[in-house]
Amino acid sequence: MKDLDVLIIGAGPIGIACALECKKRGWEYTIIEKGALTNSLFNYPLNMTFFSTSEKLEIDDIPFISNNPKPTRNEALEYYRRVSTSNNLNIKLYEKVIDISKTKAGFIIESDKAHYQSKKVIIATGFYDIPNLLNVPGEDLPKVFHYYKEAHPFTLQNIAVVGASNSSVDAALEIYRKGGNVTMIVRGDAIGDRVKYWVKPDILNRIEEGSIKVYFNSEIKKITPSEVILTTPNGEKAIDNDYVIALTGYKPNFKFLEKAGIEFSEDGKSIPNYNSKTMESNIEGLYLAGVICGGKETHKWFIENSRIHAKMIAEHLEQNMSDV
Repeated sequence: MKDLDVLIIGAGPIGIACALECKKRGWEYTIIEKGALTNSLFNYPLNMTFFSTSEKLEIDDIPFISNNPKPTRNEALEYYRRVSTSNNLNIKLYEKVIDISKTKAGFIIESDKAHYQSKKVIIATGFYDIPNLLNVPGEDLPKVFHYYKEAHPFTLQNIAVVGASNSSVDAALEIYRKGGNVTMIVRGDAIGDRVKYWVKPDILNRIEEGSIKVYFNSEIKKITPSEVILTTPNGEKAIDNDYVIALTGYKPNFKFLEKAGIEFSEDGKSIPNYNSKTMESNIEGLYLAGVICGGKETHKWFIENSRIHAKMIAEHLEQNMSDV
């Protein structure tokens, strides 16, 4: 069993930032990641452009040079990959943490490949792994996707895009421009307020001219192999459909956090219990970092405003945890 000072769960940008802080201080650390390096970013659409500038995505003051005013997914993957490899960070990929147990000496961490003992644990797993389901008949059909990668497979097909956020709007526009017949199904009465300012006029114009159809104040009632049944303000409506792309958001793995002993707010937002000054959870020695801190409020934390969590945690360990 490997003895560590700090075990970090999640090799996204914030997990990488935490590892850099550990390495500076000479602590024994390991990152465990169940997927690829920066797995969430890897699963973003191929042509995605960030809302933020490259400077706001930098970690540890390592320059992120982009060819564009707003960096792309591929540029971000290259940046975080180079940060990780050039600093020789200790990262174990494609290894899933199954259990975290508190002990007098710290924690026992069980993965699907090994057991670890660590004085402290940092959970930086994000929220992109579990989609918010529609919970309607037919959602389990192979024509239904909760993640979107690229438009080409949907050329000359009838596509229903569910949602009105950045991801939904980007998918609708890209599929339309690749020859798909796109219909958006939006639960609210308008395109989302947080849609990127340079994209919103585009989607509004495409809707106004009829290039992209939209049903506002509407929801999917049922999905069949050839149709989607909608509930609309004008009653039930069936539309021809080949594929459904349900981009209705994602949520943290609450069951994993609960199993570790993390407590949550009771206001319906499921915000995990942590000290906002130190990022330590209600479990002594177990810290939370990054977007996972927002619970169901997945719009609250991003790379740019949560990258400071790594330094906050390291400073608390350094100043108050004499056993590290």
